[in-house]
Amino acid sequence: MKPFSSGRDTLLDCFGRVVAGRLETKTSGYEPYTPSDPETLARTLRPGDVLLVEGNQKVSASIKYLTQSTWSHAAFFAGDQIPLTLDQAALPIIDRPQLIEVNLGEGCVAVPLHKYATYNTRICRPIGLTPDDRTMLVSFMIARLGLKYDLKNIFDMLRYFLPTPPVPVRWRRRMLAFGSGDPTRAICSTLIAQAFEGIRYPILPEVTRAPGRAAATSTYSRSEILHIRHHSLYTPRDFDLSPYFAVVKPTLEYGFDYKRLQWSAQPHGADAVTGTD
Repeated sequence: MKPFSSGRDTLLDCFGRVVAGRLETKTSGYEPYTPSDPETLARTLRPGDVLLVEGNQKVSASIKYLTQSTWSHAAFFAGDQIPLTLDQAALPIIDRPQLIEVNLGEGCVAVPLHKYATYNTRICRPIGLTPDDRTMLVSFMIARLGLKYDLKNIFDMLRYFLPTPPVPVRWRRRMLAFGSGDPTRAICSTLIAQAFEGIRYPILPEVTRAPGRAAATSTYSRSEILHIRHHSLYTPRDFDLSPYFAVVKPTLEYGFDYKRLQWSAQPHGADAVTGTD
């Protein structure tokens, strides 16, 4: 079964669209600790970067639980290399589509940075990319724009109605592949991982056992990492955990100086810190 489909809508497509719409409903009470500034993101992000997002949709809660992570979504930054219409080209940079992502109801689309202005995000940057490989990455993702999610994969979506499905930890990642027989494409990390696989850039390390040396990770962790060799089993948190991607924090990229911070009031106990009576 193909992960994406196009053509005339069937009754199953319509039902799938209803299911997808319910899963994309936002949950209440979400408040980001450090919301992203789109202008700072625009200055910091480079083509090839992966932007992780802490989503607040119903599907996000299940993905966070199944992957044991804060991050429920991943987007690929292609920057100004995404083809623009005349209307889009006239917009400010933060309003132009610069991110490529896969959404459950839409498929592969390009979106502007301000979409995630009110979310917690994290930039994961592949280190040492050659110019040719960076070009291949961006071209791969741009070529996938317009691909539609196969809404007939109903079983791939129904699992997300259970925010905390009662399954053992060792089965949770594999539950992401339950359903139609193909791993879910509801998580954009799948497509992004495929792009990096195409240039032979690693995400998680290969696990090898040196004779006579103790393993640095648990038996479960080694088994899990060895199992995740195909792009379809990668999740957003794998880019965060990867030893080959640097975590880039925009607030530290432009000369952060804690001495210049403006505090609203003197913290309690400051006299004890400064040694005054």
